[in-house]
Amino acid sequence: MLAAERVQQRLVRRTLALVLAGGRGSRLRGLTDRRAKPAVFFGGKFRIIDFTLSNCLNSGLRRIAVLTQYKAHSLLRHLQMGWSFLRPEMNEFLDLLPAQQRIDEASWYRGTADAVFQNFDIFRAANPQFFLILAGDHIYKMDYATLLADHVDKGAGCTVACIEVPLSEASSLGVMTVDETMRILDFNEKPKNPLPMPGKGERALASMGVYVFNADFLYEELERDHRDPASSHDFGKDVIPNLVGRGLAAAHSFEESCVKTTPEAETYWRDVGTVDAYWAANLDLVRWVPSLDIYDPDWPIWSYQEQLPPAKFVFDDDGRRGMAVDSMVAGGCIISGGEARRSLIFSKCRIEAHAEIGEAVVLPEVQIGQHARLRRVVIDRGCRIPQGLVVGEDPRLDAERFDRSEGGVTLVTAEMLAALK
Repeated sequence: MLAAERVQQRLVRRTLALVLAGGRGSRLRGLTDRRAKPAVFFGGKFRIIDFTLSNCLNSGLRRIAVLTQYKAHSLLRHLQMGWSFLRPEMNEFLDLLPAQQRIDEASWYRGTADAVFQNFDIFRAANPQFFLILAGDHIYKMDYATLLADHVDKGAGCTVACIEVPLSEASSLGVMTVDETMRILDFNEKPKNPLPMPGKGERALASMGVYVFNADFLYEELERDHRDPASSHDFGKDVIPNLVGRGLAAAHSFEESCVKTTPEAETYWRDVGTVDAYWAANLDLVRWVPSLDIYDPDWPIWSYQEQLPPAKFVFDDDGRRGMAVDSMVAGGCIISGGEARRSLIFSKCRIEAHAEIGEAVVLPEVQIGQHARLRRVVIDRGCRIPQGLVVGEDPRLDAERFDRSEGGVTLVTAEMLAALK
């Protein structure tokens, strides 16, 4: 084993990973009416949070805490069923920490920094040397061991992982400026007019919501933030800008730690925070060469998976042929004389005879009735699409009945279908 690998192994053993999974994700509209954003389904069989947790496991991190708040039942149930295999007797654990008013009887989690602060007594018992702060609602593959080693090499109290993004997308992220040593000179959370990178007028350097802190340093900074009456107690809005202003934060380029199947592959990171972004990222997976490789055996994506029979395609009659082309179909599905093209279909769905779907993201347990036609849609879990329903052909009618996005994607939920009757 190389010396660098041994150093990284020691670092991950001394690190506690904190996954911030309490946000609603309101821009996903009806998809988060009943579940937190990290619990939203993704990729045919996963939840969004599975990508962050899989990065932890594949990086060698076995001490993880997940902090939850908004409508957490679906998320907690998923974690209990799919992520309970870590062994406490080997100093491995995945702790679930919902907001529980640990500081006083009036305060739930007031922000991401406050969520961590309220659980300091639990974290101190684990005696970490480093904290790895992670968002539970992004899709990417990252070797956190490489990030930790870079943090130690830079010698900063805090390191922020960053990625280049199109300037047009930067206003929804934290945007930073760095010097030649990767010290962060300026940081603005969700600026209206983000600054481009020097020499790259159409690109901005954005925070990934991934931070590394020396443990003692984090304790001190969050104690200070807790006492600040002007703070909203959020890492991106308050803690990181304060550290940058005092010259105490460094940046880490995601290019150095991104896990790719081939060197020329895209440095992939997605904030699937809107219906359009969510739909596009899911459908990217059905491309011949998707930007995100979920088939990599060296970096598997772990999840809870119900034991289901294989997908089934029945009838081979002209006009009633069960088929899926350029699509992904999960277990337990039956395509019974219907047709799917360039679509991603989650588990236990059924497409009846003469139904046609295209560019569709169909969440679990959906039944699509005969002669229905669906285009550019996201269908929420458990929907029953009535016979003959047409979505995606008349924008005005779609907007009246359902939730049509700026990009022309129609979100259909069970509540919207019930209102049709």
